[in-house]
Amino acid sequence: MSKRNYIFASESVSEGHPDKVCDRISDAVVDTFLAAEPQARVACETLCTTNRVVLAGEVRGPKSVTNDMLIEKARQAIKAIGYEQDGFHWKTAQVECLIHSQSADIAQGVDASGNKDEGAGDQGIMFGYACTETAVLMPAPIHYSHAILKAMADARHSGAAPLLGPDAKSQISLQYENGKPVRATSVVVSTQHDGSIDQEEVREIVRPHVMKILPAGWMCDEAHFYVNPTGRFVVGGPDGDSGLTGRKIIVDTYGGAAPHGGGAFSGKDPTKVDRSAAYAARYLAKNVVGAGLAERCTLQLSYAIGVARPLSVYIDTAGTGHVDEDKLTDVLQQLMDLSPRGIRTHLGLNKPIYERTSSYGHFGREPEADGGFSWERLDLVDKLKSAF
Repeated sequence: MSKRNYIFASESVSEGHPDKVCDRISDAVVDTFLAAEPQARVACETLCTTNRVVLAGEVRGPKSVTNDMLIEKARQAIKAIGYEQDGFHWKTAQVECLIHSQSADIAQGVDASGNKDEGAGDQGIMFGYACTETAVLMPAPIHYSHAILKAMADARHSGAAPLLGPDAKSQISLQYENGKPVRATSVVVSTQHDGSIDQEEVREIVRPHVMKILPAGWMCDEAHFYVNPTGRFVVGGPDGDSGLTGRKIIVDTYGGAAPHGGGAFSGKDPTKVDRSAAYAARYLAKNVVGAGLAERCTLQLSYAIGVARPLSVYIDTAGTGHVDEDKLTDVLQQLMDLSPRGIRTHLGLNKPIYERTSSYGHFGREPEADGGFSWERLDLVDKLKSAF
């Protein structure tokens, strides 16, 4: 039997964390190409360090998208985050673009031709997960970790917290009793700050954001509320530590509460199943839980490069399900075509909707009118209820 009483922790990082800066720039590149050509192919990686950014990768898209345009998009992404520091500034950073054309060998395996459907952009396994711990059907530790940093970022952008910097991290440890989260046992927040304030002043700036986000009565005791445990965090962002695209994959998903296939999301167009199939798996798992068929649902998909259909579809409701899992597996595949083309069509993924996903999690967000976070819709709930 699974453990019922335990402490579980998850962490998040802010939009100004060096790795997240890179994720955002890479997704800005994806959006630039998809805005110009919805069928464009993009695989972009970004490196950032002290006042320097390097873009690399391979693309297939219109010639109207130039390297100069991508460099400007990178600068605008950095500006939007709020970096205007001596060691990392949107205007003065050296930005180099080394992006080149996609391999013809990859293209021939992925492209549709004759009676062959479009294949997956790579082999791999992808997981989706949902649970009843929060209203958005996400695990509570990662949900609250994201929300605290988002609240701090909103305050910084609005001018309400001008002494906070863009780089920040959070980590929430929750006590579970009988399998349900009931309170925080510790809260850790590290945030970049102006050199004019000390650790205690930072603590009191952070405190109301934590109190606002955690449910009433959940706050840990004072001894386990850690703010900038090293005492000082003035130098931060890419000036303090280098960043790379795709290094925060657990932060991007379920905070370690569910399995992860290993592939990153940012910088990839939706023909890459690392991204699109992970979105599809979350969408299906969320609808299963949203329909009341289970309290928890983990869904795994596997693919081979150049092959359209998933090689396997696996569902586990961890003993919380109210329906036969084999039938559930069949019904989900009837409700959604899980080929790369089918996923993109069903969720409307060939749109410039990805830069916004690069921080505060790809899941547990609100579906948006322009198609953003379409994988968070609950539009299969009625069909699932009818099937059972």
